[in-house]
Amino acid sequence: MIERIKTYLAETRTELKKVTWPSRQDLIDSTRVVIVATLIVTVFTGIVDQILSRIIKLVFG
Repeated sequence: MIERIKTYLAETRTELKKVTWPSRQDLIDSTRVVIVATLIVTVFTGIVDQILSRIIKLVFG
C-alpha cells in the first residue's frame, strides 16, 4: 500500500512538471473576465427577477 502511495506521488510530481502555468498577466486578465461575466449574469438575473416578480404580483394581486 505504501508503495502505491509513493508511486502515485511520484507520478503526480512528474505530471505537475509538465503543466504550463499561466503568467501573472494571463491570470489577471482571466480574473477580470470572470468578474465582468459574473456582474453581467448578476444584473441579468436581477432584472429577470424583478420582471417576473411584477408579473406574479399582477396575476395574483
